[in-house]
Amino acid sequence: MIQELVSKLQDGMNLTYDEVGAAMTEMLAGNTTTRENADFVAGLAEKGETDDELLAMLEKMQDASLKMDAAGAIDMCGTGGDGLRTFNVSTAASFIVAAAGGRVAKHGNYSSSGATGSADMFEYFGYDLGQEPGQVESVLERHGICFIFAQKFHPAMKNVAEARRLIGRRTAFNILGPLSNPAMVRDQLVGVACEEHLRRLPAILKKRGGRRIMTVRSADGMDEFSTSSANSVCMLKDEMTSDVVTPEDVGLHRSLPGDISVGSKDEAVRAFARVLAGTADRAMIETAAFNAGGGLVVAGIADSICDGVQLALDTVKDGGAYRLLEGFVRDTGDIMKLEGIIRD
Repeated sequence: MIQELVSKLQDGMNLTYDEVGAAMTEMLAGNTTTRENADFVAGLAEKGETDDELLAMLEKMQDASLKMDAAGAIDMCGTGGDGLRTFNVSTAASFIVAAAGGRVAKHGNYSSSGATGSADMFEYFGYDLGQEPGQVESVLERHGICFIFAQKFHPAMKNVAEARRLIGRRTAFNILGPLSNPAMVRDQLVGVACEEHLRRLPAILKKRGGRRIMTVRSADGMDEFSTSSANSVCMLKDEMTSDVVTPEDVGLHRSLPGDISVGSKDEAVRAFARVLAGTADRAMIETAAFNAGGGLVVAGIADSICDGVQLALDTVKDGGAYRLLEGFVRDTGDIMKLEGIIRD
């Protein structure tokens, strides 16, 4: 069956929702070969995936995942691919949102191209990435934030891992990874790698029950809010709206892209912890606050990004963000690692 679909893709034909769903079911069940998987996914990429094709893939990925309950939680992450080695902005912003009263079910993985991914960050501080869904739910209840490790919660994806390596470039899976939170969050901030996805991804998530979806891409290429340029933003609530937001619009200072770059995992970890402690460089703190501001809008806590940014800055300044991190690490990891970074 999958070979027939590959032939259609090679002829430039779009596939139906049901055709893609059937192919994904077979692939995720391990009933196809690596070559078949690679040809199918690469064929979609070369043709250009339609919304229905992406939606069918997303649905089957979530159907095959482990499930957990994270009622009222949001997620904040990017699709990656910006090629910039920044500190882990979305993870820092997630802690700020949680400290400001939100609930965050952070879904992520190890880094594939940057200095560090969200899984690298949590693992560094001793968080057990192999926790079962019930354990992760308990962490969320205790702290208002948890981490959902993609490799643990999407075990079926191991059946397409070799095909992804064989293809060696970005495919639909890179787009869908940040959208496939097993907690089925309804409110989400998604950083995107290209302008085309600003409006497409909210529309896809809406069909999967999305309620408040914000997408962002900065003019300097970052897949998140940047203080070094203007930012294109789409917000899906009752309807889809688009805007351009500069750092000055929300009371922040203009920075340079290199101001938030890091050269290694150790630098990334230090930047992350010091942002939450309020001791990092201004550009790093303000970049995290900018993204937290968007997250607070998505969480329904702030009415505007500007209001959200101010609340985020206040949460860092009054020590709330660091107190949450400290309590989280003390409970779920190795507090000595965090204390060592702050003392250095």
